[in-house]
Amino acid sequence: MNRLGHSHSSAQDIADLTPAERRQRRKERLMAILTVGLPTISAHIFELNTLLSAPSVELRKVARIIRADPSMSAQLLRMCNSALFGLRRRVLSIEEASVLMGTERLRTLVLTCSVMEFTNKQLPDELVQEFWQHSFMTGMLSERIAKWIEYSQHEQAYLGGLLHDVGLLPLLVVATEEKDLETDPPVKIRGGSLEDEKAHFGLNHCEVGRSIGTSWNFFPSFIDIFEHHHHPENSSRDPHLVGIVAAADHFSETHTLASDPALPEPPELASDDDFFAVCFPRLDAEDRAELIEMLENEYLHLLPLIEFNNPSQPKPDSKPARI
Repeated sequence: MNRLGHSHSSAQDIADLTPAERRQRRKERLMAILTVGLPTISAHIFELNTLLSAPSVELRKVARIIRADPSMSAQLLRMCNSALFGLRRRVLSIEEASVLMGTERLRTLVLTCSVMEFTNKQLPDELVQEFWQHSFMTGMLSERIAKWIEYSQHEQAYLGGLLHDVGLLPLLVVATEEKDLETDPPVKIRGGSLEDEKAHFGLNHCEVGRSIGTSWNFFPSFIDIFEHHHHPENSSRDPHLVGIVAAADHFSETHTLASDPALPEPPELASDDDFFAVCFPRLDAEDRAELIEMLENEYLHLLPLIEFNNPSQPKPDSKPARI
């Protein structure tokens, strides 16, 4: 048996490996996840996102598509009938549940139910929640930035922001499998380092994201986001969209790290203005300052909205989110 490629090795087996062997084992485990462990994102996910992004949402069409997906229908009804909404009667209609959810939260539920499918059973709830909250904030800020700079594809900015860190999920799965061996987490949802990831896993989350984007047959611009959201200057397909998501991700990360005492000390990250100059080379300093001020206001407004549990795992003590 190949001890490097065995995904269910005991802690002692892994501890007996050399650092180089451990790194190779992690890389092989990642490749196994990318090859056979990923769910398929169906075309109806993208259709739903488009419908829910329209100024006037046609809930009948939305409900018809959701009804065709038993898993998504069950998650939607489960959430509406949970203590999260505090209703005194049961909701049985997909149409009514869609109205109660609100378009933003319904759109988010649709996407995360698909993306989180293969991780909910492999990652701790709190880790999934942290990932989800950062992704949601980045998606919402991406949409705000797109509107501010008059980028026409608002919904693509939202979706790209929501999914930008999808490459982190397999790394988190592998890291969780070795949690008894690690005291300093090798991969972080916020404040991590591409170089540290590469040294530990043999791949960083941007490289893994590129592989996932190719496997899921995403548009080239989305693969560009997954691969280059930390270095938007390297974007080759849609630098405007990548710059939008990169700016939103950077802003969300730096502000969360700076404001949350429970998180580790923030790494040496570029200032918002310096990083935004890379993301938006045509904006002058005055425009960048105005954009940052807008994001600071939006961030404070959106922060209460993301302080809820992973929508596919509502908990009884959750409080309704204001959408």
